[in-house]
Amino acid sequence: MSVSYKKLQHLMIEKEISNAELMRRANISANIISKIKEGKYIALDKVESICKAMDCGPSDMMDFIEKD
Repeated sequence: MSVSYKKLQHLMIEKEISNAELMRRANISANIISKIKEGKYIALDKVESICKAMDCGPSDMMDFIEKD
């Protein structure tokens, strides 16, 4: 199983929030932004921080995808 953060990226576009702004609001590092872009898992506390900063829930920012 893998993770997709496409929903988060679309939400950021809708709300006109840059990566730098998300980093500031959610108090996350550039490393977390890189993991999001690469579709890698991030720690649950980072998911929580992003959700608070974006005023959304985890299902609004990511999907889990079955691997064949």
